[in-house]
Amino acid sequence: MKQLLLDIECSAPAGFGDFVAGANTALLASLHEAALAGSEPIYLWGPVGSGKTHLLAATALLADEAGRRSQTRPSLAPGGDGGGQGSALMLVDDVEQLPAAEQIALFNAFNRRREHGLTLVLAGSAAPRELALREDLRTRIGQALVFEIRPPDDSGRRAIIDSLARRRGIRLDGDVLDFVLRHGNRDLPSLLSVFDALDRASLESKRPITLPLLRGLVQSGLAI
Repeated sequence: MKQLLLDIECSAPAGFGDFVAGANTALLASLHEAALAGSEPIYLWGPVGSGKTHLLAATALLADEAGRRSQTRPSLAPGGDGGGQGSALMLVDDVEQLPAAEQIALFNAFNRRREHGLTLVLAGSAAPRELALREDLRTRIGQALVFEIRPPDDSGRRAIIDSLARRRGIRLDGDVLDFVLRHGNRDLPSLLSVFDALDRASLESKRPITLPLLRGLVQSGLAI
């Protein structure tokens, strides 16, 4: 499997085929089960840029391909219980940002999920105990299958950038990534930011992405 390319705009839909699993194989297996057959509630968390949104999109895509309907917000219908009629999955991103009414709806969805055959897949920026949510909902989330998204190693970082370049139809000189990994910030959001800057510079100058182009950008002030 390949590591997720985070929340980058590309023409192709976000799928599990863009994920280098690394230490996240158990998480991927659980999301596949949720999409195709249903499962206990799942909560995945990690910092901005760790791939949470892409993973939820990949889960929704797989469910859709299997003919299973999903929704992305708790239902606020008057008298409702938080579930969506006919939905097999509820996929909620940035759960810590839910307003009070949707927190209540999500709590109700937890309580009625078995009755409706609803699988909950939630994502947030922190471990359940650290979420700024109402206590009863935080407790429910803490009882889910909880996964922290593990960052990739250098080989995984390289695979992510290479895969993104292929998806954009870009030929990436291997020396470029070697230089960035050796001299720059190694966290994935920084690497992706550098790649985006190189992509823009390449399009503007009509030059391939090579080490001389990168060095020119660094001399012009690009922080790596």
